[in-house]
Amino acid sequence: MDAAPDTIRDARAVIETRQLGRHYRMGDTVVHALRDVDVRIDRGEYAAIMGPSGSGKSTLMNIIGCLDTPDDGDYELNGRLVSNLGDRELAKVRNKEIGFVFQTFNLLNRTSAQHNVEMPLIYAGVNRKTRNEKAVELLRKVGLGDRMHHRPGELSGGQRQRVAIARALVTSPSILLADEPTGNLDSTTAREIMDLFDELHGGGNTIVLVTHDENVANHANRVIRLLDGRVVSNGSDAS
Repeated sequence: MDAAPDTIRDARAVIETRQLGRHYRMGDTVVHALRDVDVRIDRGEYAAIMGPSGSGKSTLMNIIGCLDTPDDGDYELNGRLVSNLGDRELAKVRNKEIGFVFQTFNLLNRTSAQHNVEMPLIYAGVNRKTRNEKAVELLRKVGLGDRMHHRPGELSGGQRQRVAIARALVTSPSILLADEPTGNLDSTTAREIMDLFDELHGGGNTIVLVTHDENVANHANRVIRLLDGRVVSNGSDAS
């Protein structure tokens, strides 16, 4: 690890991994989840990470999202080497730089859509007026201006995912990281959510999708394919 923590190698690169490796021990067996993974995603890109079960895509997502650290190699996010940061520093990076969208929405059921969207700003210490205004703005942006005071249990699956997307955007993150964002949705609602991602990308957001669904991946401009922990394709496979 020869790079200084705040070295910016290329102003366009938001994500850059070099020789990334991650392994787990299961009894006497060592499982290599990632092997020598080199990935670069530039600012404003729309990329999908694909692969069958056990390919390493979830492990790569966890490292890109600063939820895990690699055993080997380097990971730079916005030019900053984050692969050797401790848990507290990684938590700060996650809250500031990464907006997560999960298959299961991960919303707080006992509070309103607006309060759910505000949560990252509460953790960041943003004052109430500012976070209220930002949450309202983003809920309107995702088409939920008339649902902001509803709780998740009063919303459809598609509406809950829209709340999750608004929450992911509220800190103006460097990347929007979506893990199987349509996995719990019917086909019509899934298309609506993917259309929303298309709009967000058109507005300048950098988006990384992790999916096994070719229809979802086809919305991206580039598909990164993994197999047995290695990148087997890093080009423009999506239309």
